[in-house]
Amino acid sequence: MHDVTTAVTANRKPIPILTYHQIAPKPPKGTPFRSLCVDPKDFAHQMEFLRLLGYQGLSMTALMPYLRGEKEGKVVGITFDDGYQNNLVHALPVLQRLGFSSTCYVVSQLLGKTNDWDMKVGIPQVPLMSVDELRHWLASGQEVGGHTRHHVNLTQINAEECFTEVDGCKLELEALFDQRIVHFCYPYGDYGDTQAAIVKKSGFLTATTTRRGRIYVNADWWQLRRVSVARRTSRVGLLIKMLTNYEDQKK
Repeated sequence: MHDVTTAVTANRKPIPILTYHQIAPKPPKGTPFRSLCVDPKDFAHQMEFLRLLGYQGLSMTALMPYLRGEKEGKVVGITFDDGYQNNLVHALPVLQRLGFSSTCYVVSQLLGKTNDWDMKVGIPQVPLMSVDELRHWLASGQEVGGHTRHHVNLTQINAEECFTEVDGCKLELEALFDQRIVHFCYPYGDYGDTQAAIVKKSGFLTATTTRRGRIYVNADWWQLRRVSVARRTSRVGLLIKMLTNYEDQKK
């Protein structure tokens, strides 16, 4: 990977980056944000469907040559937000079997703990991957990215605190895993020009958002859109999101 990249992407065709959170059975009705749980069987069917259609699922690092316009092919980025243990249990075997790679954005001060930032909205607490589990994730051909130190909304803290959350996350993960961590994801999808500049200053080469859409030429590397995959997303629905402008029209 190049240490320096241009400010914008150079891919000739739109490239989708998929967003997943938990890969787990659906929570009980009434559970807040239950749509963010994709059933393990559905996830497997989606990945197998992509493979059947000739797509290669890639981590952010593996996707970069395509986003830079250096390579062309049927590729799709695969990302997981937050670092849930169920990603390791349910998603990793599928990815390995199909030869896919992915990037999991983790919260450096909550490894091995739970999604405590969700308590206030009533989302059930579930385990996050521990350091050893993330080492296994990495050894299995997957990638780790940064998601701040404490999963904070970066737009609700000052610039100094923002830098500590972003840069500190990068340094802590690099120390734990003895490798460069160069991809970032904004918690809650909230960011502005100030936050994007801090992420860039911290040495991250990309940053993904929750803004929906595929990646077109001249996209800002630190404001990359993604394609949301929810509990009820069917295989046909996923294909529509990837191949048409359906997601591009969403906010």
